[in-house]
Amino acid sequence: MLKTNSFVGVLVHLALMGVIVAGLIFGFFYLYLPSATNHGETISVPKITGMQLPDAEGFLEEQNLRYFVNDSSYHPEYKPFEILTQDPSPGSKVKENRKIYISINMKNPPMIKMPKLIDGSVKNAELILKSYSLRRGKITNVPDLQHGAVLKQFVNGKEVQPGDLVPKGAVVDLHVGDGLGNTEFEVPNVVDMPLDEASVLLVGQKLQIGNIIYVAGSGKPDGTIIRQRPIADVKAKIRTGELVDLWVAGEEPVQGID
Repeated sequence: MLKTNSFVGVLVHLALMGVIVAGLIFGFFYLYLPSATNHGETISVPKITGMQLPDAEGFLEEQNLRYFVNDSSYHPEYKPFEILTQDPSPGSKVKENRKIYISINMKNPPMIKMPKLIDGSVKNAELILKSYSLRRGKITNVPDLQHGAVLKQFVNGKEVQPGDLVPKGAVVDLHVGDGLGNTEFEVPNVVDMPLDEASVLLVGQKLQIGNIIYVAGSGKPDGTIIRQRPIADVKAKIRTGELVDLWVAGEEPVQGID
C-alpha cells in the first residue's frame, strides 16, 4: 500500500512539473516573445517615390520607419533630391523601425566627356546622345556638301569638341549639312589676296576651303594666293557649300612650329 501511494505521489509530481513546464513554454512563446518582438504587428510600407527627401524623412518617422540612401544618379526630368526608387516596394508588410533603401536624384549633374557626333548622321547622333544621357536640341541646316551629316555640335550656344566636358543631361544643338545650296553666284576672285583674307571672304560667302597647295619660288610674297579653282570668271557660277581649292605662294608650314 505504501509503495502504491509513493508511486501515485511521483506521478502527481511529474504531472505538476509537466504542467509547469508547459505553462512556461506557452508563456514564453505565446505571451512574452510576441510582446517583445511585436510579433504579428506589421506596417504597410508607404509609397515615397516621387517625394522630396526632406518630406519623406518626416513622413517615414511618423510611420516608425527609417531610410537609407544607397544610390544617387542624375536625371534632368526629375527634381533635385527627388526619390527615384525604394526597397521594399509600396504595400510590403514590415515591422516597425524597418529601414527603407532609397535612391535619389542628384542636385547637380556630373560632368561627362562630349562624344563625337561630327560626320555622322542625325539619327546616329541621337542614338549616341541617348547612350550618354544627353539630349538632342535644335537642328540648324547649313549649306554643305555633306548632306544630312553633323558638321558642328553646340552646348548652351558654344561649340564643343569631342572630349570636352559637358554636364550630363545637357541639350546638344547640331549644325547639319543640307547639301549644295540652291543659290548660284559668280565665283569670287581671291587671287593676289593673303590666305587669311581669302579664307574669310570665301567662308563669308558660304563656300568651303578645299585643298591648299603651297608653291615655292613663285616670285610672290609668301602666303599670297596665286591660283584658285574654280577660276573667277563672269561666266563661271558656284553654289553655296561648294569647295574652292587654293594655290599659295611659299613653303608649306610645319605643324607645331610657329
